[in-house]
Amino acid sequence: MLGIGAFKQRMPRPDEALVGRDEPMSLRNVHHVLRSPLRDAFVGFASVQFGMGCFWGAERRFWGLRGVESTAVGFAGGFTPNATYQEVCSGLTGHAEVVQVVYDENVLEIAELLRVFWEGHDPTQGMRQGDDVGTPYRSVIHCDTGAQYDAAVASRDAFQQRLTAAGFGPITTRIEFPAPHFYFAEEYHQQYLAKNPTGHCGQVGTGVDCPVVTAGRRL
Repeated sequence: MLGIGAFKQRMPRPDEALVGRDEPMSLRNVHHVLRSPLRDAFVGFASVQFGMGCFWGAERRFWGLRGVESTAVGFAGGFTPNATYQEVCSGLTGHAEVVQVVYDENVLEIAELLRVFWEGHDPTQGMRQGDDVGTPYRSVIHCDTGAQYDAAVASRDAFQQRLTAAGFGPITTRIEFPAPHFYFAEEYHQQYLAKNPTGHCGQVGTGVDCPVVTAGRRL
């Protein structure tokens, strides 16, 4: 049966992907926590996408950081335009669940966002995070700038040393530049754990601290 087991743990080919639709997801354009826009040009701000399993828990890790202007959950890295959550869960879109983080680089450095990312999940699990199995739950960093990409690679290499020392395997996180197109998820997914404080998200880190790597230095 499609969408179960090993099938969900391989990326679909473009000719296997669902068709999707032209219309973007309808959203109330207000962040439930920050009261900033979800969709905006965000002139003067930087943006990066993180995929670390369940996007509910991922988004919550970032919206409280000083310097974050907005966050939104959605899908990226696959083939199906404007996919629904159900379509992504089928394994037939190629998308990962991601959180888009918009931030002020004068207040918050990419190195700190990367630390939160690495420590917030287990980046060695391939096409899964804990009990969430399949390509939508893979670990990814989608960068908007070359500087973000360089910082992501440097932090990955530094964290790998710590993980190896702690007995973990190789990091499977895919780091991409330029970032693929971000498709917003449905309204009810946006800031889900703020709207539903008792909601469950099985995201678990490794317990290994990530060194903060800035301008070639480890802090």
